[in-house]
Amino acid sequence: MDRPGSAGTPGTSASPVVGVALPVPDPWGRYLQGLRTGYGEERAEHIPTHITLMPPTPVEPENLTPLRRHLAEVAARHPRFEVLLRGTGTFRPISDVVYVQVANGVSSCERLERAVRAGPVSRVLDFPYHPHVTLVHDRPPAVLDRAFADLEAFTCAFTASSFRLYLHGGDEVWRRVEDYALTG
Repeated sequence: MDRPGSAGTPGTSASPVVGVALPVPDPWGRYLQGLRTGYGEERAEHIPTHITLMPPTPVEPENLTPLRRHLAEVAARHPRFEVLLRGTGTFRPISDVVYVQVANGVSSCERLERAVRAGPVSRVLDFPYHPHVTLVHDRPPAVLDRAFADLEAFTCAFTASSFRLYLHGGDEVWRRVEDYALTG
């Protein structure tokens, strides 16, 4: 959910841009966000630590209410689940990204992602869905290598009890719109 807009994204530049994600709770969310900022990603200050379910997507204003209704229905059908983040991975050489791996909870993330994108707002993905927590994006190779090594032994566990709808402002800040409790 780093930056809005990409190939295959519907809407116009005037359309609101939304994203849907599983928040990584504190203290881990704050810790990983601080590291990301420390690796030189200044925009990370405004990107809550998360596992993306729907990447930045322009949505026509008249589709916001149906999207919110759809997300509530998705949350009501899916139970909370355990997430284990462990170690690092990378999308290099395809994309200059280093991330923390989702070691447990992958299939639950995949089911949620499919359900979220099956609603009134569709989004063509640039790459196959792979749940992860981004650490570094589009930084020099030495920074990517350092992030990969720094967190290769990182581990944390939490219960994913909700997912969140975010709205991206013209000021580059992702703002929480609504949380959807997983109650299925």
